[in-house]
Parts: sequence; structure tokens; C-alpha cells
Amino acid sequence: MQKLDITSAQQLAADTLVKLIQMPSFSREEEKASKLIAQILEQFHYRVHFKGNNIYAYSRDFVPGRFTLMLNSHLDTVRPTNGWETDPFNPILENGKLTGLGSNDAGGCLVSLLASFLLSEDLNLNYNRVFVATAEEEISGTGGMEFVLPELGKIDVGIVGEPTQMQMAVAEKGLMVLDCEAKGKSGHAARTGGINAITEAIKDIEWFHSFRFPETSTILGDVKMTVTQIHAGSQHNVIPDKCTFVVDVRTNEKYNNAQTLEIISLYVKSHLQPRSLRMNSSCIAENHPLVLAAKSLQIVCFGSPTTSDQSVISNFPTVKMGPGDSNRSHTANEYIFVDEINHGIETYLGLLKAMEV
Repeated sequence: MQKLDITSAQQLAADTLVKLIQMPSFSREEEKASKLIAQILEQFHYRVHFKGNNIYAYSRDFVPGRFTLMLNSHLDTVRPTNGWETDPFNPILENGKLTGLGSNDAGGCLVSLLASFLLSEDLNLNYNRVFVATAEEEISGTGGMEFVLPELGKIDVGIVGEPTQMQMAVAEKGLMVLDCEAKGKSGHAARTGGINAITEAIKDIEWFHSFRFPETSTILGDVKMTVTQIHAGSQHNVIPDKCTFVVDVRTNEKYNNAQTLEIISLYVKSHLQPRSLRMNSSCIAENHPLVLAAKSLQIVCFGSPTTSDQSVISNFPTVKMGPGDSNRSHTANEYIFVDEINHGIETYLGLLKAMEV
């Protein structure tokens, strides 16, 4: 069996990321990327399991019923934005900087976790590991984490790989998008008849702007509600009978999306239609072994305002952590430094060794 040391594992991670950049893996089109990761796992004699474009493999020292840690990141990327100065699928490595689509979000995390999973076999850990590479994260699709999760068996805690500069997000805000419709009554703008739907909508929009939920989080702060789109009217002389607007709601761990919607419904007159209630907030206990391990290594812990696959995992706690910087995600000329990947592998391994269960 091929033997890995830290140096060869770091090289394998960088080489794998180059190959991933070269194969487009947009959401629902991850099959080639999935097969590439599977080939590497099989090269090291793991049995690889597929479900859709998701793949997973268990550590060789797996013992049924034992504490199990999930190592996860996603295979898919967004489509390239305008402004790329090079071919997004032609990886360029200059002075340790690797540029290419998906390099930062979340290819660097994926290959770092893969290398750490392979190296973990030599750590004599007293718990199981399962490596999971998932699909459809960028579109919050149902064919990704939610689709494969029932196949994985008992999991006690998970590390979700997203670019956080190797800081640990111990909580993450949830997301709920509301499509709202205020009703009025059409009439001629020159006359006094009619009920202006825009005026009705303004009352609710002002409520969204000013209302504060009573429960504040020490980690994630307040629930945040932002009106991001509005549309009404067909011509200048007609009082509109309908005004639609969209609200972006970011929940803290004190409220799930269903509870948040119930509270909003008590105050808002407009018709509310949530696009989904799936993407809830998450939080892990301060005294969880994984968090204590991070603190022992002086890893910074924080609350994240952005969502990830954590939002659809409800039956075990997770943290979000990985090399790279989220400010580079979904941008033109996306990049990651090879040193960030190397540091990511070293930090993941240190965390695995430090966790006591």
C-alpha cells in the first residue's frame, strides 16, 4: 500500500486541486470531480460509496458504534463571474498562488480534508472518521448533503470545509428568503379612489427594518432582516393593486426558520411565502471535545453570518473551518495560496490529535 507522509500528502492535495480546477464541476454537474476524488481514495485502498454525485469513505480502523467524526466539503463551484483575466479552468500557479475557479471555494478545503483523512490512519485515534465529498452546496440543492446524509450512519460531530482562514466557526446563521405580496385596489392616480399597494407594502417594509427579535445571540448577534427587492406598478397614472418585495432573513441559533416565520406573521399584513425553511442556524456547545481541542491549539472561534451545508444538518453538531478566505469566494480571479493548503492540513491533523472523546 502506498505510504503517505505530510510532505507527500501536501503535494497530493495541491496536484488534486489543479486537476479539479481543470474539470468544470458546477452544481449538479460534479460527476467528473466526484470520480477523481474516488480514484484517489481507491488508490489508497478505500472502499468508496456513491450516492448521486456524492461520495464517501470510512476510515480503515472503523469500529461500529464508536464515536464518529465527519470530514466534509463540497465538490461543486459557482459559474465564473465576469472579470476573469485568465481562463477560469486553466489553473495558474505563480509564486505559490494558485488561481482558478473553485480554488478557494471550496477546492482548497476539499483537498486539505482529503489529505488529512488519508494521514489520519497513522494517528492511532480512538474514534472513526468518514470523509464525505458532497454536491449541490452552491445552490442549496436537495441532491447534496441532505441526499447522502441518511446513508452515513451514526455521526457524532462534523467538520464542514469552507474557507475561514482556518478559524473555527462554532455557530452559523440560518437563511430564509420570503416572497411578500401587499394587496391594494387599483384606481386612477388622479382620483381619490383605490388603495395603493405600495403604501401598504411600505408599512410592512418599515416593520422589517425596525423590528428586533427579543433573543440575541452572544455569538451570532441579532436576527437580521433585509428587504432586497421590490416591484410594483404598470404605468404612472394607475394606482397599483399589488406590490411584491423580497426579504432576506438571517436567523441566529435562538430561532429556527419556522419559529421566525410564525413571529413575522403576527405583525406583517402582506402575504408571506417562504422559499424554504430548510436552511436553519446551527451552534455547537462551548464544551464540545472538538471546540475544546480548537481552544487548546489557540484556534480562533467565531460565529459566521454566511450559510453552508451546516444549515441542513440537524442531527449532530458541526463546525465550519478550512483554508482560504471567504472574501475571495465567487469572485473573478479566485485563488488560494499553496501555503494555506499546507497549513490547513497541518491544522486539521493537530485538531484530530487534540480531540479527546
